[in-house]
Amino acid sequence: MKLIPTFGHGMRQTFFILAVVFGVACRTVSTASAAAPNIVCILCDDLGYGDVQCLNPQGKIPTPHMDRLAAAGMTFTDAHSGSAVCSPTRYGLLTGRYAWRSKLKNGVLGGLSPRLIEPDRITVAAVLKKHGYRTACVGKWHLGMDWVKVEGKQVTPLGIETPDQVHNVDYAKPTTNGPNSVGFDSYFGISGSLDMVPYAFLENDHCTVIPTVDKSFAMMLGRPGQMTRLGPAAPDFEGTDVLPTLTKKAVATIEQWGSPKAESPFFLYVPLASPHTPILPTPEWKDKSRLNPYADFVMQTDAAIGEILAAIDRKEIADNTLVIVTSDNGCSPMARYEELLPLGHNPSHVFRGHKADIYEGGHRVPFIARWPGKVAAGTKCSETMWLGDLVATCADLLGKKLPDSIAEDSASLLPALLGKSGEIHEAVVHHSINGSFAIRSKNWKLILAPGSGGWSAPRPGKDDTSTLPLVQLFDLEKDIGETHNLQAQQPQVVAQLTALLEKYVADGRSTPGEPRQNTTPVDIWAAAKQAHVPLKGAK
Repeated sequence: MKLIPTFGHGMRQTFFILAVVFGVACRTVSTASAAAPNIVCILCDDLGYGDVQCLNPQGKIPTPHMDRLAAAGMTFTDAHSGSAVCSPTRYGLLTGRYAWRSKLKNGVLGGLSPRLIEPDRITVAAVLKKHGYRTACVGKWHLGMDWVKVEGKQVTPLGIETPDQVHNVDYAKPTTNGPNSVGFDSYFGISGSLDMVPYAFLENDHCTVIPTVDKSFAMMLGRPGQMTRLGPAAPDFEGTDVLPTLTKKAVATIEQWGSPKAESPFFLYVPLASPHTPILPTPEWKDKSRLNPYADFVMQTDAAIGEILAAIDRKEIADNTLVIVTSDNGCSPMARYEELLPLGHNPSHVFRGHKADIYEGGHRVPFIARWPGKVAAGTKCSETMWLGDLVATCADLLGKKLPDSIAEDSASLLPALLGKSGEIHEAVVHHSINGSFAIRSKNWKLILAPGSGGWSAPRPGKDDTSTLPLVQLFDLEKDIGETHNLQAQQPQVVAQLTALLEKYVADGRSTPGEPRQNTTPVDIWAAAKQAHVPLKGAK
């Protein structure tokens, strides 16, 4: 690690399982000590690495609150989401396990999807709750919950619901197996992305207002044409209200729980729904960036982060609160790169690709951590890490070693945060929307796909990638833009990294420990082979 100064069934069953897997080591501690830090994890939605000015000084979007956070803490410059899209990244962040080990092998869930997290899977919230933390989630869930279906009706289990399925659940009845079932004392937010039904807020297990009308929203403010999916909505629900409402709820949680004299700390997970589509900045933020509505929405998201930080300051708990700000994947092309690039702003910074892609722009994300007095101000860490490391980090904060049966891909960031040098991971695995794999070890990145695995060219299923090499190998130290494929010149590196990825799959883990089973079988070549089939009509 380089440190560089910088300026600028329900809960009862879940916790019974937790007690069993933690064993004797956890029997001696039933509550966290007063010195254990509060933890606030803010997960932005589709925020690009290049959208944060302290990471991209050439960027044109002001992000003063994230910049201030970075100046007071540590920026991880080689941080990665578990996937280039939403649901699998959220699974990984909460469980410390790559989502491709679960049932979800590609794509994302919908707002009506059943719970993805396995019944016996322990989350970071459950770990912290077991040790005396109060836990809350405020924001976009997008990991499934079990809605009561209309008799004889179904919804897509591992994908976005189809237009003819949006009325197939009874919105007046409580859900089960949502956030409260995996360790959160309280939940407030939306079930999926803001462009998915239902358009309604949920509190714990029910809609706060029953969806009785159908609505859709413009994908981008002021731009005619593209709309979100039409479907059930609460009559008073408006897309522009979501970011302000989530911010107020997060602030209210801090106001309620935050105190220097609190007997127990809290964990607040804030998965924001912005700046994901629909891109709907409020009137106060419209045209603030002088770039486009996406840039306005990024500014509003930064301001929301500022409100949360201000609440921490007001409650005088900043010195004992670890704050993390990150993103679930790279920026979406819905931000309209074609408008931003001529104005000098690249949401992907120097990286190739964007959301959905296996290239760096799809999964390299901002990651900023502040913990005054513990994390040195204005520092950077260049070691490779991923969002699932949150689980091991939180256990390490409590002085606990995770059992082999949970968080199989999670490594603690605490040594790095405390300024200690050392490798965090031997290698990190990346995943794209179509299920393409990549593995990164030091400067080498091996991609098992002939194209992007996502939405940028060469696009699987859209562009003919059958004549391209089946794999791609890049030396990121010399070629951060992933432009020179070295697979033919470096067959030994390709073989070594392929074997390492195969081992991680076979072992059911990438960290030291006893082998584990993947939830369902994993084929690392499936997407690559499909992308190597000539398109119909291709010459």
